[in-house]
Amino acid sequence: MYEAMDLLYDHVKEVERNVFFETANLFNLTVDLIFYDTTSASFAIDQEDDENHDADIHLRKFGRAKEGTWGPMVVVALAVTREGIPVRCQVFPGNTTDVNTVETVRADLRGWDLGRALFVADAGMNSEDNRHELAKACGKYLLACRMTSVSEIKRDVLSKRGRYTVFQDNLRAKEVIVGDGERRKRYILCYNPKEAERQRKHRAQLVELLQHELERHPDKSAKFQWAIELLASKRFKRYLTITKAGRIRIDRAKIKQAARYDGKWVLETNDDSISLEDAACGYKGLMVIERCFRTMKRTQIKMTPMYHQVSRRIETHVRICVMALMIERIAELTCNKPWAHIRQSLDKLQVTEFFNNKYRFFSRNEISPQIRNILNCLKIKPPNRIVKVEKRPEK
Repeated sequence: MYEAMDLLYDHVKEVERNVFFETANLFNLTVDLIFYDTTSASFAIDQEDDENHDADIHLRKFGRAKEGTWGPMVVVALAVTREGIPVRCQVFPGNTTDVNTVETVRADLRGWDLGRALFVADAGMNSEDNRHELAKACGKYLLACRMTSVSEIKRDVLSKRGRYTVFQDNLRAKEVIVGDGERRKRYILCYNPKEAERQRKHRAQLVELLQHELERHPDKSAKFQWAIELLASKRFKRYLTITKAGRIRIDRAKIKQAARYDGKWVLETNDDSISLEDAACGYKGLMVIERCFRTMKRTQIKMTPMYHQVSRRIETHVRICVMALMIERIAELTCNKPWAHIRQSLDKLQVTEFFNNKYRFFSRNEISPQIRNILNCLKIKPPNRIVKVEKRPEK
């Protein structure tokens, strides 16, 4: 099996390219949106790899996993179509930040001649270097922005007057142009009123809990343990402040400031031809890649835990899992059923062993109409009724 993995590693680019375009031709895919994100795969080891000790073992580095843990891991980058079919994947050392992965993946996609492709990614990929890299070779991008940390967005985008264009009950958007000429930037401010109401109620509950907690303590000094724990809490610290007298209190200005962001998200794009609705709906489609990661890591394929040490085999392990994800998505699209239902049906197709004094043979059970329909959709020939017959050796 290791030899097979090494063989695949040597030819993986050619294999992935041919498999993808065969799939694209099969489904007549239009690769106009490329959704991109990264995840992490952790290892149960105490030390990170030292490439100075062994050049073939260098990927497992200390980093913070998506689950919040800290330890040796690798970073897996994945680009998929709007249908959730993988286009490219890359494996990076565990200490690689998200924004430093785009250049490699974009270079790979540039060599595939995908035509007009819009690169869609979350705010973790949005940096000046990445925008410059994506814009090269006529690349178009649609990136989420960090609203709370970009002064231009807080000053010009969120305060932009004008009505939203309503596309759905839970989706509204308006365009905001900042700057002129070459420095012109196109932002799209999106708003979900249902999410805004949910966030408002959630914040009101947190503030009410804070008020009850503060009322329990006559002395509001920030040096007490209960106050320190509140200031360190991820739930409450953003709404608290310490006065000049060293007392802890609720900061009403921070609550009012947080309300500005309720139900809103901001997108940045260099594509002037994309409409407001396509941009907003295209970004909401980014959840397709979250589903791909969930399938690979936890629910179906279960990419982790990995027990490989050699870097090329770690990479090959990930790429095999990505190919398995592609097979799942092909089956789902062909049968128009979720993979869980397909697998549950096919699990009922079984082979039973029968034997007597002279022979042993294997016979499958009756194929139900549901199973036969799945096999026909996937163009898989049903197995023979008698799978195998063997003559038992004489004692």
